[in-house]
Amino acid sequence: MWGLVRLLLAWLGGWGCMGRLAAPVPAWAGSRGHSGPTLLRTRRSWVWNQFFVIEEYSGPEPVLIGKLHSDVDRGEGRTKYLLTGEGAGTVFVIDEATGNIHVTKSLDREEKAQYVLLAQAVDRASNRPLEPPSEFIIKVQDINDNPPVFPLGPYHATVPEMSNVGTSVIQVTAHDADDPSYGNSAKLVYTVLDGLPFFSVDPQTGVVRTAIPNMDRETQEEFLVVIQAKDMGGHMGGLSGSTTVTVTLSDVNDNPPKFPQSLYQFSVVETAGPGTLVGRLKAQDPDLGDNALMAYSILDGEGSEAFSISTDSQGQDGLLTVRKPLDFETRRSYTFRVEATNTLIDPAYLRRGPFKDVASVRVAVQDAPEPPAFTQATYHLIVPENKAPGTLVGQISASDLDSPASPIRYSILPYSDPERCFSIEPEDGTIRTAVLLDREARVWHNLTVLATELDSSAQSSRVQVAIQTLDENDNAPQLAEPYDIFVCDSAAPGQLIQVIRALDKDEVGNSSQVSLQGPVGPDANFTVRDNRDGSASLLLPSRPAPPRQAPYLVPIELWDWGQPALSSTATVTISVCRCRPDGSMASCWPEAQLSPTGLSTGALLAIVTCMGTLLALVVLFVALRRQKQEALMVLEEEDVRENIITYDDEGGGEEDTEAFDIAALQNPDGAAPPAAGPPVRRDVLPRTRAPRQPRPPGPADVAQLLALRLREADEDPSVPPYDSVQVYGYEGRGSSCGSLSSLGSGSEAGGVPGPTEPLDDWGPLFRTLAELYGAKEPPAP
Repeated sequence: MWGLVRLLLAWLGGWGCMGRLAAPVPAWAGSRGHSGPTLLRTRRSWVWNQFFVIEEYSGPEPVLIGKLHSDVDRGEGRTKYLLTGEGAGTVFVIDEATGNIHVTKSLDREEKAQYVLLAQAVDRASNRPLEPPSEFIIKVQDINDNPPVFPLGPYHATVPEMSNVGTSVIQVTAHDADDPSYGNSAKLVYTVLDGLPFFSVDPQTGVVRTAIPNMDRETQEEFLVVIQAKDMGGHMGGLSGSTTVTVTLSDVNDNPPKFPQSLYQFSVVETAGPGTLVGRLKAQDPDLGDNALMAYSILDGEGSEAFSISTDSQGQDGLLTVRKPLDFETRRSYTFRVEATNTLIDPAYLRRGPFKDVASVRVAVQDAPEPPAFTQATYHLIVPENKAPGTLVGQISASDLDSPASPIRYSILPYSDPERCFSIEPEDGTIRTAVLLDREARVWHNLTVLATELDSSAQSSRVQVAIQTLDENDNAPQLAEPYDIFVCDSAAPGQLIQVIRALDKDEVGNSSQVSLQGPVGPDANFTVRDNRDGSASLLLPSRPAPPRQAPYLVPIELWDWGQPALSSTATVTISVCRCRPDGSMASCWPEAQLSPTGLSTGALLAIVTCMGTLLALVVLFVALRRQKQEALMVLEEEDVRENIITYDDEGGGEEDTEAFDIAALQNPDGAAPPAAGPPVRRDVLPRTRAPRQPRPPGPADVAQLLALRLREADEDPSVPPYDSVQVYGYEGRGSSCGSLSSLGSGSEAGGVPGPTEPLDDWGPLFRTLAELYGAKEPPAP
């Protein structure tokens, strides 16, 4: 069986499709009847090659791209052609009867460049394959339908200023989605649309370079360059795309600092201390960052002694400060030069230097009110001790530098001389003693003297005055300590008993110049030998001292060598004692035999008895006194006559109601006309006070006295219950029962009748009130 697949290309010129007939592939088969193995020759019915279809073609109807035909097909309609694979049935369709293959829609090579399909011829009735299936490829032929694109644009680049021509800035790259292997659709050429003449671009690589030398950042810092990429080798008809490159010139130190003015003038008061800011100097440098950092220095020695200059934290300004104290009276102005220099200098740009500049500075010192200035920073004066008060010690002097003729007043601050040992003349500063000074009590006196301008008390200054008290020989020498020593009765003659030391408080007669001498003569019990160093040795004489119960008192004479020489006498106590073998003291005199004394038992009992009796009397006396006080307190509490007198005195209630007329609170309807008889109680303060009844003579009963005072209070119209009036004085209108207040009713002696209507008729709400007040009292017998 053999077959031939032919590809019919319609309209070859218009479509540009290509097809090739497949060559048959032979197969061999042996003849029947041969005894050996049968050799069969089979041949492929068709072999498909790849063929093409142009992309982006679109028309009103599907486009025929080829025809499938098998030699098995006799034109009887029994053969059916099938097409499977990528795009079969959607992109590509086949006519089952004729084998014509059509494309149904426009294809885009950038989306899919080729399609793999499988063709097969089968029997229409049984679907039995008539030919083995064969695979073929349809490639989409590219056209120039995609412009170049810069995927990384827009670009930003930096290049140092003053760069040479041809310095590489950045490389831009464009991509074309068209097939680079077919024609020039993807062959790109780069050109500069905007940015000339400063920059250029390599047409093939897209490298952007500088086109002119010495581009200055201070003139123009940023450039916008537009780069175009065009396909088709840059020829007419090609597609193009563009991008922007922002080129920034980075700074280099190519500009020296420059002072905007040649002379700077400042002023500073003379009282400004070291470190005070005088002014700022700023040299201008158009460079940026570290390239603009500057250092300032003073060139002239005259200015560097009084002032110093440093750079601020930003490295731009020069800070001129005071270096040492200024004095307007000594010098009133300073003139010097200041230099500003770049700290970082690029050797490549030395030709543009020098990178420094110089300016002149003049500083005027202004006069300021100054406190008085002392002639010395501190004073050291001396005065001998024991001098009479008023002795001259020394003189302190100060002057006003602004006005030397201005008077100065002097004083000693009290806290520096709390004992008032010295005085000072306010006009001339002369210091004198105020009391006798004793060097042995205090050697140094530290005073603080205050000098104040007489014309301006706010201007004052202080100085320390140290006064040293000089020594005089006014203290006689004495023993360093009281000596009370013992010597053993068995001591050998000439034995050293004790070394006695002397002390002199004076400096002119110190201990090393004190002499000591003891008793001399054959009767001396002890020997004193002067050691000529302020001490003496106390020795036993060759003849031992006779033992005795009382200690020996040895007189010692001491004198110094001062002017005048002073002397004193001291006594050393020496006891002759019995000693133990080791030399320690056992006893110094015989113990006294004292007879014990005491009291008998009877005497002791008598003393104890007397003490017990006295104690009992004291307790009894205290108890009786306490009982008497309690009885008096009870009687005082029971005697209420004083309390009655006290409560009879009216308090502040009357005064509180004088400020208003309480009659306004009365019920106008319930007011009754005045009646004859005793005065009716009204809730107003009367003009006259009722007379008080006299107290009955003689001892009065407490009950009678209370009843008398109560009746007086009830009948006295000047003491109404004012507080009650404010609450119950006016009951309101419209009540059927009328007023319940008794304030408007008369007293028992008044005879004014009360309400005639019984309370029982007022209703159930007043039942309780009727029970309390409505019952009639039984008639009197």
